[in-house]
Amino acid sequence: MAKAKIIIDGAPVEVDSPMTIMDAARQNGIYIPALCHHPDLVPSGLCRICIVRVKGIEKPVVSCKTIVEEGMEVITDSPGISSDRQMLLELIHASHKQDCTSCIKNNNCQLQEVTAFVGVNEERIKRMRRQDPDMPDDDSNPFFSLSHNKCILCGICIRTCNEIQGVDALQFANRGAETLVSTFLDGRIVDSVCESCGECVVRCPVGALVPKAYRQPSRRVKTICPYCGVGCGIYLGVRGKEVVSVDGDRSNPVNLGRLCVKGRFGHQWINHPDRLKTPLIRKNGRLVETSWDEALDQVARRLSRYSGDQFAAFSSAKCTNEENYLIQKFTRAVMGSNHIDHCARLCHAPSVAGLARSLGSGAMTNPVEHISEASCILAIGTNTTESHPVIALRIKEAKRKGATVIVANPRKIDLCRHADIWLQHKPGSDVALLMAICRVILDEGLHDTSFIEKRCTGFDAFRESLEAFGPEEAERITGVPPGIIYKAAVCLATRSPASILYAMGITQHSHGTDNVLAISNLALLTGNVGKDFSGVNPLRGQNNVQGACDMGALPNTLPGYQKLSDESIREKFEAAWSCRLEGVPGLTLTEIIGAVKEKRIRALYLVGENSLLSEPDANHVRKALGELDFFVAQDIFLSETAALADVVLPAAGFAEKDGTFTNTERRVQRVRKAIEPPGSAMPDWWITSRIASRMGSGAFQYNSPEEVMKEIAMLTPSYSGVSYERIETAGLQWPVSDNKHPGTPVLHTGSFATPDGRARFFSLGYKPASELPDKDYPLILTTGRSLYHYHTGTLTRRVDGLNILKERELVEMHPEDAKAYGLKDGDSVNIRSRRGSVYATLKVSGRSPRGVVSMSFHFAESPTNVLTSPVLDPVAKIPELKFCSVSVTRSSAAV
Repeated sequence: MAKAKIIIDGAPVEVDSPMTIMDAARQNGIYIPALCHHPDLVPSGLCRICIVRVKGIEKPVVSCKTIVEEGMEVITDSPGISSDRQMLLELIHASHKQDCTSCIKNNNCQLQEVTAFVGVNEERIKRMRRQDPDMPDDDSNPFFSLSHNKCILCGICIRTCNEIQGVDALQFANRGAETLVSTFLDGRIVDSVCESCGECVVRCPVGALVPKAYRQPSRRVKTICPYCGVGCGIYLGVRGKEVVSVDGDRSNPVNLGRLCVKGRFGHQWINHPDRLKTPLIRKNGRLVETSWDEALDQVARRLSRYSGDQFAAFSSAKCTNEENYLIQKFTRAVMGSNHIDHCARLCHAPSVAGLARSLGSGAMTNPVEHISEASCILAIGTNTTESHPVIALRIKEAKRKGATVIVANPRKIDLCRHADIWLQHKPGSDVALLMAICRVILDEGLHDTSFIEKRCTGFDAFRESLEAFGPEEAERITGVPPGIIYKAAVCLATRSPASILYAMGITQHSHGTDNVLAISNLALLTGNVGKDFSGVNPLRGQNNVQGACDMGALPNTLPGYQKLSDESIREKFEAAWSCRLEGVPGLTLTEIIGAVKEKRIRALYLVGENSLLSEPDANHVRKALGELDFFVAQDIFLSETAALADVVLPAAGFAEKDGTFTNTERRVQRVRKAIEPPGSAMPDWWITSRIASRMGSGAFQYNSPEEVMKEIAMLTPSYSGVSYERIETAGLQWPVSDNKHPGTPVLHTGSFATPDGRARFFSLGYKPASELPDKDYPLILTTGRSLYHYHTGTLTRRVDGLNILKERELVEMHPEDAKAYGLKDGDSVNIRSRRGSVYATLKVSGRSPRGVVSMSFHFAESPTNVLTSPVLDPVAKIPELKFCSVSVTRSSAAV
C-alpha cells in the first residue's frame, strides 16, 4: 500500500494511502469528534461535526470523507472550527430528550462524549426554544425499542441495515424538522422487513435504539454461539448467576462481531425455569427426581446387560468435541458397539460420503471470509439468509463488490433479491441442473483443461455421461429454460474464482450423494478447488455437527475419519483405550431406529437429540422407542423424546461448561464456562465418563475437557496440533499436523486427500424422487428452517421474543394452488401424507412454486416430520426430508 506524509496539528505523520483524514488522525491518537461515523460503514458526512481545516482550502472539509494527499497540512481544532461544531451540537441538543442519567446509554453515549469535547452554550440552546420532544416510541419489536425523541438523525442505523444487512428496513421519512427514522410507509418495526438482528442497535451512538429489559453485565465471557454451524464469536454478559446479554466478538474472523437475531437475542433459554436440574428415573410409569448416585448406578447396571449389537448411542452436534469423542469412545470401548451416530445423518451425511469419494475430504474447502472475495457465487439448495444469516452477509458483501450471484432454488427465497441469476428448478432435479451446466461449459470449451489434466481422474467417462443432459432434456426435467442455464454456466466458468455454497436442499434426498458429486464435478470442471475464494462449501446446520463428525460419532469411522476397517488404526486406539474394537461398521441413525423396532437393539443412550421431531416418519420413531428395554436420555430440557426415557440425566448447556466447537469451515474454537449449571446438572463429558467408570472402565479418568482434547490430539492426525493454548484467540482450521502448524484455511492446494492425490469426476444419471405426487397426494412438500427458530425448537421456543416473531407453524402455498383448493390465507389446514397428518396455518405466498408447499419443523404442535419420507440415499443413508407427497385440506381444528 502506498504511503503519504502529512502534517496534523503541526505533527508530521506517515499514513497509508488512500485513507481519510479522520482515520489518519485517529490512527495517530488524535481525536476528531463525530456522530455519524462508524468504521464498519461507508462515510456519510451527515453530522458535519468532524470538520477540519486543510491548508490551501478556503472552507472546512469533512474529515471522514476527505482522502489524505501527500504534503497535506491539517488543523483539527481552532476557534472557528470549535464555534461551528458548537452550533451544530446545540441544534441537536435543542430537540434531544435530556434524560441522560436514566438512559441506558449513559456514560456510553457518543453525544455525551462529543459534547464533553466540544462544549455547548446553554443560553444559546434556550434561545432556540428548546422543547421536550414527545414523539411516541416504537416498542413493537420484542427485543429493542426505537425512541425518536433521542434520535440524532446520524443515519447509522439506516446505513447498517443497507450496507451490512442488505435488508433496507429503515429509511429517512419526511423533511426538515419533521425528519425521522422510519420503516416503509411509516409502519411499526415489527411489521416491516426488519430481521431483528440488532446490528442497528449495537451501532446506535445514542439511546435511540436500545435493547429491552437491559441489565448491565458485571463481566463478559468470550465463547462461541450455540446455534448454527457458522460458529460466530460472542461475549456472554454475566450478572450474578445469569446470562443477561450477548454481544458479537469483533475479533473473531468468522463473524467480525456480527450476529443474527438468535445469536444476539435468543439466550433466554439459558436461565429458563424448564431446565433440567436433577436426574429423573421412571418409577411406576412416572419420571421422578432422584440422586446422581441412584441414576448412574441404574444406568450402569442396566446397560451392562446390553453390550455389543444390542446397544446403540446417538451423540449430539450440540455438544462439544470433547463430549462427542467420549460418547463414541464409550460406545465402542465400553459397550463394544459401533452403533454410534448423530444428526449429521439427517443433514450432511452425503457431504461426508460424496466429497470423501471425489476430493478425499467431506468438509468445506475454504474459509467463510473467502466468500466475500469470490467473483462468482453459486448458492444451491441453501436458504442462507434464514439458516446461516451471518454467512449470507458475506454473499451480500461479495455482491456489493461486483460478484455475480447465482441462486438455484425451487422457492423464491430472500437471497433471490440479491441474485443476478435465479435458477428455479423443480424439487429433486439438482443432478440434472448441475450436469446440464457442466454440459454447457464443456460444449463451449470453457472448462479448465490444465487443472483437469494435472489434478483429476475420471474425466472421459464423466464427459460421456453429459450426453444425457442436453438443453431440451434438462429443461424437461428441471423446468429451467436453456438460456438461463447457459447464462449461469458461462458465468461460473468465466468469473473465477467461483465459490459453490450448498446445504440441505442438496443433501436431504434419496439421491443426496449424487447431488453432492454433481457439485464436485462442476467445481473440478471449472478448476475452482484448492485456491483462494473458490471451493466446494457445504454449510453445516448445527453448531458442532462438523466436530461431531470429526470426533468419530459415526458408525464407520474413528476420530479424524480414520477407517474403522483398518486393523493398524484399530490397534492404535485399542492400545490407548485398553479395549478391543470391532472392525465391522455399525448401523446409521436411521437404521438404528429400524433395528430398535425389530428388537435387535434393546438399549439406547440418546444425548442432546429430539428424534420425535427431527426424524422422518415420526410416528414410526415413537413406536420404535416404545420397544426398547432401556432408554437413557441426556439433555438440558425434558424434550418430547426425553420424556419417553427410563432415566433422564440433566446436562449443562454451552454457557456452563468448557470445551471446543468446530464450525462449518473446520475452525476449532474455544467454548468457555460463564455460569454454573442449574441445580445439580453436569457437563456431558462428566456424565459419560462417570457411566463408563461405574461400568468398570479405567480409561475415563478425566478431570477436565482439556485433558480429553490432549487425548484427541494424540490419536487424531488432523487435530494433532490443536491445544487450548493455541486456540485461545481465533481458533485453528484443521488439518493441524503439529503444535507449530498454522492450520489449513484452504484444502487441496497441492494435492487431494485421495490415494493417488487426484480428485475424481463421477458419471451421474438423473434419478427422480422416491415418492411422486398422485391424485390422492397431489402436492410436493419440502421442508426448511425459519430465521427465528432452531432445529426442533427446544431452545428457541423458550425465548419469548422469538415466539412473537414466529409463533406457529405455517404451510406456504402458491396463490393459484390455494384458489384451486378453495383455501385462503390464515386458514387452519390439515396436511396429510402416506405416513400421517398434522395441522398448521396456511400462508398464501408466491415464494413457493405451483404444486409445492413448504413447512419448517420447529413446532411440536405441528410435527412436520410425521409427514416426511424415510426412504434413504443408498450411500449416505440420509432420508428424503426435502421431498414427499401430501394433500392439504381446510380443517376446523384450531392451530
